[in-house]
Amino acid sequence: MASKFFTFLLLLLLQISCSTLSSALQETTPATNHTGQINSNSVLVALLDSHYTELAELVEKALLLQTLEEAVGRHNITIFAPKNEALERDLDPEFKRFLLEPGNLKSLQTLLLYHIVPARIDPHSWPKSASALTHHRTLSNDRVELTGDDSSGSKFIGTARVITPNAVNRPDGVIHGIEQLLIPRSVQQDFNNRRSLRSISAIKPEGAPEVDPRTHRLKKPAPPVLPGAPPVLPIYDAMAPGPSLAPAPAPGPGGPHHHFNGMRQVKDFIETLLQYGGYNEMADILVNLTSLATEMGRLVSEGYVLTVLAPNDEAMAKLTTDQLSEPGAPEQIIYYHIIPEYQTEESMYNAVRRFGKVSYDTLRLPHKVLAQEADGSVRFGHTDGSAYLFDPDIYTDGRISVQGIDNVLFPPEEKAKDEKKTIKVASVKPRRGKLLEVACQMLGAIGQDSRFTSCRL
Repeated sequence: MASKFFTFLLLLLLQISCSTLSSALQETTPATNHTGQINSNSVLVALLDSHYTELAELVEKALLLQTLEEAVGRHNITIFAPKNEALERDLDPEFKRFLLEPGNLKSLQTLLLYHIVPARIDPHSWPKSASALTHHRTLSNDRVELTGDDSSGSKFIGTARVITPNAVNRPDGVIHGIEQLLIPRSVQQDFNNRRSLRSISAIKPEGAPEVDPRTHRLKKPAPPVLPGAPPVLPIYDAMAPGPSLAPAPAPGPGGPHHHFNGMRQVKDFIETLLQYGGYNEMADILVNLTSLATEMGRLVSEGYVLTVLAPNDEAMAKLTTDQLSEPGAPEQIIYYHIIPEYQTEESMYNAVRRFGKVSYDTLRLPHKVLAQEADGSVRFGHTDGSAYLFDPDIYTDGRISVQGIDNVLFPPEEKAKDEKKTIKVASVKPRRGKLLEVACQMLGAIGQDSRFTSCRL
């Protein structure tokens, strides 16, 4: 009886100990699983500290750290990391700009998750040939294809070659370095749609009426302009609206075609002025004091031709501060020295020899510059303030002609205004003496009092 009692007691104690052991095992078992806590030996920490800096920055910008921490907490992961050069230099700048736009965060996240497989893929488990391919689902819910090459031993994911297998190996994942970025079809489609929409919005609807801003009438379709043909519009319509620091582009019909490189030709003739010597002030006004060099380049690009009467440095030194300080004064002075024709020293001299006097249009409407023969040369302007053709044909290239003169020219109207001012001042003086005589007569001091002898003068 006693033996049975001890046997029962032993079985009871054994059962209690087994139950206690099983409960203890149940409590300690979850601690051995992944708890979602990231330690310093994690593959994510290794990615952020690795030399794949471009990919790590994109992961942070895409706000994917929390998502990846949860994925690592559940299972091992495999990251296919493109090299930095693939994201810096090899990637299309327009596509990279598309990914970094705030409105395309979803596309950026899909692109990055496409490089992560929620399973551990070691190099020894890679397919050995192209025929024995395997597919793996990524965190973006797309599939990637793994292949190999028997002859070279290379490993591929899609079309990207694995250049550094097991670049980073950690207990919770592995990183393989690849040579290029993997782009899922959905992200490529979003980029193509955005680019096509942008191009469509930039196209003006066909048949839309166009209004001429000068005449406020509907524009008629212009006939096709042959390369090198003279422009249809007069040069005054192609000029900027008044002197300004940023001249408007010339609206001539040949503008988009760029039959002539006007900017280079203007640069050449300005460099010629500087190398020729004695015309530094003219070059300085064209380039620094005004933006006329840019405007002249645009006019020449449109097919217009110009002849520049360039005053030398001695003539420019005679200009006063008042003549240059008024708004738009430098531009107006230079406009009066530009003829919208192509003339050389020979053509102008032959014209004045034949016709005596020739008036040339200038860019300063409505003023014209007069040319006539004098002392075997060509003289511009009227008698007072005229200028002689001093240095002929400084620059001639068929589009721009530069002729050096020895004085600064002004329209006749401005000279007349200056003369009127001097006449007005001279007419006041005799009136002052007459008033003094009248004052003396009123005082009765003429010839009577010695104190007013000054009045007799």
